Amino acid sequence: MSSLIVRGKFITIEGTEGVGKTTNIQFIQSWLKAKQIAFEATREPGGTPLAEEIRQTLLSPRDEPVCDKAELLLMFAARAQHLSQVIEPSLSAGNWVLCDRFTDATYAYQGAGREMDNQIISQLEAIVQGELKPDLTLILDIPVELGLKRAVERGDLDRFEQEKTAFFNRVRDCYLQIAKLDPQRCVIIDASLSLSRVQEQIEIALENFWQSVCQSSAKGSD
Repeated sequence: MSSLIVRGKFITIEGTEGVGKTTNIQFIQSWLKAKQIAFEATREPGGTPLAEEIRQTLLSPRDEPVCDKAELLLMFAARAQHLSQVIEPSLSAGNWVLCDRFTDATYAYQGAGREMDNQIISQLEAIVQGELKPDLTLILDIPVELGLKRAVERGDLDRFEQEKTAFFNRVRDCYLQIAKLDPQRCVIIDASLSLSRVQEQIEIALENFWQSVCQSSAKGSD
């Protein structure tokens, strides 16, 4: 008789521009490896060849104004492909998934940033992902001005990074509100601190989550 495969856990990393997601995702990958947890690291928009093509379309600066609804639909088109080809198969196989952004980013950037109706986003969310939600979301938080300064220092800005400060203030406020409304899932990380302090916070959040996973597994085996 084959053993029952335990579904993997889904961890997402969120935040505005310049919060250091790339560096800290590498830190999380090292943590997962140290725990000997099989995982898939991916990103949104993107994660599959088709979704990466959509990402390029979304992020590239262009002369033609991009309709807000077109942007939103492209985000969910990429997400549908990503879920189908990467996220769901990985979770079903028992692997954890570590994803750079997910649907919280859509509520933050398209909902708050673009000031779109959240009801439209929630309808698309239900169509594309059903009941699927991350098990843990780390929101890297930083004052907008500092984050944009870091983004500029990195080099060329993509279409989103070229938005005004007011846009990113709305995005940040939305992320903080998401965390407030879902404290069981979301952990705010103060990303304005030194890298070592940021990663201390991340490690605490991961260890707390790991303990809850272990405790749930122990109860399930009783």
